[in-house]
Amino acid sequence: LLQFDIAIKEYNTALLEKKYVTAAQQLEKARSNLKTLESRKGFELKILKALGTELTVQTQNMLYHLGEEWQKLAVWKLPPSKDSSSLESVVHSELHLRTVPLKEEDIAGPPVAAVLQAFAVLGELHTKLKIFGQLLLKYILKPLILYPSLQPFTEEQSDVFILRFKSEKPSLDHSSPIEVFDKIKLIFEVLHKYLLNVPLEQPAEDKKECRVTLAELLGDMVWEDLSDCLIQNCLVNSIPTNSSKLEQYIEVIKSTEEFEKALKDMQFLKGDTTELLKYARNVNSHFANKKCQDVIVAARNLMTSEIHNTVKITPDSSVALPKLSEPRAGHHLKTQKTSHLVRNDVVNLENETKLSQYTFSLPTCRISSSVEKLMELAYQTLLEATTSTDQCSIQLFYSVRNIFQLFYDVVPTYHKENLQKLPQLAAIHHNNCMYIAHHLLTLGHQFRYHLSNILCDGAATFVDLVPGFRRLGMECFLAQMRVQKGEILERLSSARNFSNMDDEENYRAANKAIRQVLHQLKRLGKVWQDVLPVNVYCKAMGTLLNTALSEIVTRIAALEDISAEDADRLYSLCRTMVEEGPQVFTPLPEDDKNKKYQEEVPVYVQKWMTFKELMIILQANLQEIVDQWADGKGPLAAEFSAAEVKSLIRALFQNTERRAAALAKIK
Repeated sequence: LLQFDIAIKEYNTALLEKKYVTAAQQLEKARSNLKTLESRKGFELKILKALGTELTVQTQNMLYHLGEEWQKLAVWKLPPSKDSSSLESVVHSELHLRTVPLKEEDIAGPPVAAVLQAFAVLGELHTKLKIFGQLLLKYILKPLILYPSLQPFTEEQSDVFILRFKSEKPSLDHSSPIEVFDKIKLIFEVLHKYLLNVPLEQPAEDKKECRVTLAELLGDMVWEDLSDCLIQNCLVNSIPTNSSKLEQYIEVIKSTEEFEKALKDMQFLKGDTTELLKYARNVNSHFANKKCQDVIVAARNLMTSEIHNTVKITPDSSVALPKLSEPRAGHHLKTQKTSHLVRNDVVNLENETKLSQYTFSLPTCRISSSVEKLMELAYQTLLEATTSTDQCSIQLFYSVRNIFQLFYDVVPTYHKENLQKLPQLAAIHHNNCMYIAHHLLTLGHQFRYHLSNILCDGAATFVDLVPGFRRLGMECFLAQMRVQKGEILERLSSARNFSNMDDEENYRAANKAIRQVLHQLKRLGKVWQDVLPVNVYCKAMGTLLNTALSEIVTRIAALEDISAEDADRLYSLCRTMVEEGPQVFTPLPEDDKNKKYQEEVPVYVQKWMTFKELMIILQANLQEIVDQWADGKGPLAAEFSAAEVKSLIRALFQNTERRAAALAKIK
């Protein structure tokens, strides 16, 4: 009890003189005395309770005093704004570290070490440093990593050391790791010099935290967050995007090593290689990952851009194929051996007629400019793969495969609505898919002997993707054809079956339907002009015109009664189709070149001759029809069956003996 009393008295004296370490030690002595008292049974407990309360009060009093001192020693001046981590507010943050103790009432204020040591004796150092560490991260360390324009600068006054920021125009979007490491090193050096490395007045005793561990303590608290932030916001951005810059990255690895060494020297860091250095040293893997990620992001942006910005592809135009170095030695020898076997006097068995140089070229058409860029991206990435390490080469090769698989999934879904509604886009998408399939046939082969050995044995291929792309293009275009076909049939359905044409209203409806169909075909002919390859264009337009003619033939052949006036009017409607139908074939913008395709309409329209024969029947007499039939050998027999011709004769002519005779000859 006496010892407890002495300790508390000495504590009070020391506290008044601001000898905080002594005061803290006396408090701890009093605490251990109290523990000893409590451990002995049989004592009066009331006094112990009072002593315990007194001790708690004095401890809190001491902590309050220490807190006050600590606030004077390390002063944060922070802006009042809510968004405390924005660049504007960070520029106004300051940290003041007092270097010379304040003089109050002739008693010199305690040095920093005394305050920190007293905290340590009372076991409160950890909490204080934790709060300090969090402020340090939030207002100083992280902003220095995030904002390349921030520069720390220091100002030393007689009794205080000030750490401030100034904002300068950054040269790059992301600051280089070397600059960031230098800035952060400066901050730690300041802290080490003025806050955490003050010479101790008192010799260290058993339980005291000595100055070494102050830096370590703070280091433990901030290092994990700091290294994460450095990796995510600094090292990630510094990883090169092409392999030629990889060698220069050694500087970054060196500066990372130096940065860690400096922190270890100041004892902020302990132990071996940290995550930060591991990350920097593992640059090859990160480079490959970053490159692949960049490639896929670029590809996806191209896929989600507009389809209708097009470029013209002709058999002469090819993607500028990159120049590849000689294949690897082993493969080269094989080809040389075989060429030596060919003797000079061998008879030339080559065929006289040669294939055109354009036989295997893609026909002239329009494709999206984004798809041309996508193909260039694929070639560039594979070219980069040829100069990369094996691991990186494989990753890049599969990234290129992923580009095409992504196209297969993204484009039809992302542009779904437009591909269904707009016939021109459907045609461009069809061309895009055919263009990609065309390149995929040879893409793997071109790079085969230049990639990693693992890929040389046949894995480097894209041929397996070709059928999928062709199918993708065809399905989209055929779906559009079905839509157009449906519209043609719907318009013809308003023609009232082409019956009773002598009724003015019926004739007007039929005439309107035919006009609408021709208008629709002309519009399609225009939007597909110069977009689709000529042969695909002619097939598509031919199929749609054929749908219209076939429907008209079926409707007229099904009529049971056609008067002479009906026949004349039907003939004039059919003549409109025959005269204007071929004019919808305009595959090329130059009109004079389209004549050839308009004359070839019977080649593309299956029912053209059938339609012509129907027109002859509508205008012919019985004898002419019988002559056209010519015992089943004439042109009429080639287009219509006997039953159809008989049906038409019954509809067109009245029941007479001549009609019966004519019908008898049709068999």
